[in-house]
Amino acid sequence: MTLKAIHQILRDTDYVHTGGSAEELHVAEYLRARAEALGAEARLEAFPVAMSTMRAASLTADGRAVPCEGYRCCGSGEIEAPLCYLPNTDPASLTKVKGKIVLLDSGLRYFVYHDLLDNGALGFITYDGNVNFRDNDIDERELRGYVATGRKALSVNVNAKEALKLVKDGVKTVRIAVSQDEYEGESHNVIAELPGATDEWIALTAHYDTVPLSRGSYDNMSGCIGLMEILEAMKAGAPHRYGLRFVFCGSEERGLLGSKAYVQAHEAELNKIVLNINLDMIGSIMGRFIACVSAEEALAGYIRYFAAQRGWGIDVRTGVYSSDSTPFADKGVPAVSFARLAPPTQSNIHSRYDTMALLSEEQLRQDSGFAAAFTAGMADAVKCPVKREIPEKIRGELDEYLNRKRKD
Repeated sequence: MTLKAIHQILRDTDYVHTGGSAEELHVAEYLRARAEALGAEARLEAFPVAMSTMRAASLTADGRAVPCEGYRCCGSGEIEAPLCYLPNTDPASLTKVKGKIVLLDSGLRYFVYHDLLDNGALGFITYDGNVNFRDNDIDERELRGYVATGRKALSVNVNAKEALKLVKDGVKTVRIAVSQDEYEGESHNVIAELPGATDEWIALTAHYDTVPLSRGSYDNMSGCIGLMEILEAMKAGAPHRYGLRFVFCGSEERGLLGSKAYVQAHEAELNKIVLNINLDMIGSIMGRFIACVSAEEALAGYIRYFAAQRGWGIDVRTGVYSSDSTPFADKGVPAVSFARLAPPTQSNIHSRYDTMALLSEEQLRQDSGFAAAFTAGMADAVKCPVKREIPEKIRGELDEYLNRKRKD
C-alpha cells in the first residue's frame, strides 16, 4: 500500500472502538471491505461477549466523593467498610483484608482476586494513570468472566492521583455503589483468505479493538495495517503452497477473547494450521523490533539468521506473548509474534496517548515488509519446517498465563 493509503486507514479508524461495541463492529466492517478490495475473500464471524450498561457508580472516602468508574460486570449494589491499602498480596498481608474494601496497586488478576475473596475482602479499588501526568483520566475496567468465575465483588477504578490521596490522607471508611445492567453481546473476528495449493494454512493475526481511553493507532491498528500489507504482497504471487488466513481479532483487549473464540470455533481444523504469525504494535517512530516465539528454539534461531541476512535489527526470545498468538500456541499451533516496542518515554498504550503521532508510515511499511518476507518463505516452503510441538517450558508459561497454575 502507499504511504497515503496507510495514513488514510489510520485516520478512518481514529476513534475508540472497544470490544463488543457498535464502534468495534463498524471497524470490523471497514477492515472486511479493505481486505476484499485487496482481492481476498472476507467475512465476519460473531462470538458472544459479556456486556453491561453502567447506570451509576460512586466512591466516597470518609464522606468525600471520589471520581471513579465502576467495573463492568462486577454486579450491582452498595457496600461500606474500612479501607485497606494492600501493596503486597503474600499470606501475611492477606490476613489484613477480612471485612474490608481493598485498594490494590495491581488489577484484578485471577489468583489475587480469589485469594482476597477467600480471606474475606468485600470489594476492590484499583487505579491507573500517573500522578505526574496532567490528565485525570480513569479507565473503564471490567471484571472479566474468566477471572471472576462466578464470584462477583463490587469494584471501582480511580485515577492514580486519587489513589495516592486515599493513602496519604489515611482514609478510614469507604463506600462503593454500583448500578448496571449486564447482558450478552457480540464481538466479531474478520476472516480474510488467500487459498493455497494445499489444504494447509498459515494463520496471520492482529487485533483491532481498543480500550475505552484509547484510539488504538499503535495498539493495534498498526498490526492490522501490517496484515493488509502482507495480504497485498502475497496476493501478487498467489496461490502459494500454503493458504493464508488473515484473522483480525476482536476483543483482544478484554482478554484475547477473539483469538480464544476463533480457536474454539475452529478446533477441528487447527491440525491444518502449520504456523501462526501475529502482529501487535509495529511501526513506532522509535523502538526496537522483537519476535517472541511460542515454538521450538529452532524457529527462534531461524528468525535471527533471517533477520541478519537482511541487516534487520531484532531481539528474539522464546516464551509467551500477551497477544493473540497465545491461544494458538495453547492449542499446539507453533506461533510467533512480531512487534516494535517503543520506549516507555515515547508511548503509553491503553491511554489517550496512543495516537497516530507515535507512528511512522514509512517504518510501518518497513516492519510489514519484514513480516511479509518471513511469511513468503514459509508460505512457499515445500514443507513448513517448524515442528508442530510446543516445548515443555513454554507449556508451563501458558499454564501460568492462562491461570491454570500459579507462578512459582
